[in-house]
Amino acid sequence: MARSPGFLFALPFEVDTAMIPQLHRASSTAEILTYLYGPDEGGNHTNPRLIAGDVHGAPIEQLAGPDSLPDLAQVLDEPVERLGASAPKRPTWVCSVRSDSRRPDLTDPQWATVARRLVAAAGIAPDGDPDACRWVAVRNQPRQLYVVATLAREDGSLHNAYRDAFRLHSECHVLTGEMGHQLTNPYPKLRTQETPVAAPAITITHEFSGSVVAKGANDDLSASLLKHAGFQLTEDWYGRRHRVPTTTPVTDKVAIATHAAEMLRAARYVVDLAPSLDTARMSTPAHPLGPYAAGAELLQITERIRAAEHGDDLQRAVDHLLHPEHGALECVREALEAAGEHINDLDDEAYQLADRFGVAADFVSSAQSELDGWEAELRRVRPWQQPRIETRWRSPKLTDSRGAARATSPVAAKAKASSTLGAGTADSGAALRPSPVPEPRTR
Repeated sequence: MARSPGFLFALPFEVDTAMIPQLHRASSTAEILTYLYGPDEGGNHTNPRLIAGDVHGAPIEQLAGPDSLPDLAQVLDEPVERLGASAPKRPTWVCSVRSDSRRPDLTDPQWATVARRLVAAAGIAPDGDPDACRWVAVRNQPRQLYVVATLAREDGSLHNAYRDAFRLHSECHVLTGEMGHQLTNPYPKLRTQETPVAAPAITITHEFSGSVVAKGANDDLSASLLKHAGFQLTEDWYGRRHRVPTTTPVTDKVAIATHAAEMLRAARYVVDLAPSLDTARMSTPAHPLGPYAAGAELLQITERIRAAEHGDDLQRAVDHLLHPEHGALECVREALEAAGEHINDLDDEAYQLADRFGVAADFVSSAQSELDGWEAELRRVRPWQQPRIETRWRSPKLTDSRGAARATSPVAAKAKASSTLGAGTADSGAALRPSPVPEPRTR
């Protein structure tokens, strides 16, 4: 599966609807079009062609060929360029849609109708909107459609992509029913009973001589994995043996044995590793969440966010969470997509579970879209300053509290009313009132 900078093309998985969308954002429209029109790593791109689009009056027929891709990208990016510095970092909106392989493929006109319905449902190009975003629809393989748009509208505003994933899934469900592609049995079929084959058991342990020996690795695959980890192969009258020499430092012996055990277990071998050669048993995790190192890192980010004293500190802390390429949120999105893909690779009948991971990745992508432009806004955040209390401080004695209580009591009010006949009434009444002290502003 090929990658282009800032963009991951991930194929969807089948659920109870036979047309599944996947939504992504990219930083370069030209690179996306080049990818779609060029050969991918698997050689799946054949006969790339533009089947629909709306670029607000530009001659789209003349821009549909592979030689005109730079011009087509420039036409799509024109509203984005008008925004200047306020343009989003990832302004290119890409939706890939795949139809069910168990149903007849749609024709180009049918796929063009699907594209128009999707951009209208998502709000990219609602019907009759003169300021809609610019978009094109490209086909480069059977049962697949790509819709490429830019998020800047003609009136200078930006399309809010927060709920696009939900709208696209809902519209695809409606389209599936209208086209008669609804699956009659969406539930996975149970596989026939398979007889498990016992994997060879391999023991990695210390010998009295001080060397580390792996026993039971009698096939070529296990021998190759042990050699890759650092074991040396010896074949003599005792047979085939894999060992780490006695002259190897102890820390290296432990690292080699642990690495060999990890690779063998990944290859479905049963491995009995001596506790003295297992790094996981030798060391205690240094982070508070035990084996969940990623969670511990996120806790550190949270503490940095809470400790920020102004917008610049907060921006630097949040950058570890929201960086478009290396941030924790982007890593979570890629991990969810990878989990869905790997589930499908391990068991092609588990497509419902795989698609749930794909939808979760779309939720994270929607959250990233909601936070576009957060860097500049955070830098403007300033610490809240408590206003100075302009008052005359006196010694906090009981007489002050008693005087304030008298000034607001019914007895004091009655005394004030009766003293209005005297010449010094106003002054004496004012003397009974406490000095107004402004309360501190609270958030």
